[in-house]
Amino acid sequence: MNDVARPTPESPADADAAPAYGRIAFVASEAPDALHAQAQLVARYGNIAPEDADIVVALGGDGFMLQSLHRFRDTGIPIYGMNRGSVGFLMNSFRQEDLPERIAAAQRVVIHPLMMEATDVNGRQHRAPAINEVSLIRQSYQAAKLRIAIDGKVRMEELICDGVLVATPAGSTAYNLSAQGPILPIGTPLLAVTPISAFRPRRWRGALVPDRARVDIAVLEFEKRPVNATADHFQVLNVVAVRAKLDNASSMTMLVDRDHSIEERILREQFG
Repeated sequence: MNDVARPTPESPADADAAPAYGRIAFVASEAPDALHAQAQLVARYGNIAPEDADIVVALGGDGFMLQSLHRFRDTGIPIYGMNRGSVGFLMNSFRQEDLPERIAAAQRVVIHPLMMEATDVNGRQHRAPAINEVSLIRQSYQAAKLRIAIDGKVRMEELICDGVLVATPAGSTAYNLSAQGPILPIGTPLLAVTPISAFRPRRWRGALVPDRARVDIAVLEFEKRPVNATADHFQVLNVVAVRAKLDNASSMTMLVDRDHSIEERILREQFG
């Protein structure tokens, strides 16, 4: 995966002034390859508790990287991911050698998440941040009926579909891409509103909206057409309304190798 969740790479001047990361914490997913890599790196570089670290090295796939970014949100501790999973779009390549030098030379990417505010059928309010996307998905055999408003103005009275998602540039190559949504280059001040298997209007392929916009989605006929909402890994059942808006007050920091930057990964994804 890919202020958005608008990642904003720091300037070269900022990079030159980047701090040295002396205290490294290694965290790993439950995958055997990730745990084996963690043991190798700890034996080579040592290990400290994440809360005492200057940098956290996350070993796993994109799912674990998302978990790590959420875990260390607003702590100021940057995350350097190394791929020991299946996809690894958000991860750097795995290599044991010269790790401190790679970390020191890496580009800092600051991510501001979307905040999902969801109301369920019982009137309860739920809030959760999303780095990739906020999604609404039907939970029965019947298609969902949704109404979409942007900054308080209804733009689509009725969308009949399997669901819809609001994706950030960081998440545009994830579920959004699978749903035929657009890839958004990092730093683009946009969000993608992408339908999932739209039935009516059949030809609607989604929209791009400014990342400062407030996206409100109402669930129509929710009693017989129930819908769930998800912000990355956090799910709310039986929602009646969902709002997605960028949270500039919250941030996470990724470190990416300059020879394998997020921008380069997105270009490779688009050109195969």
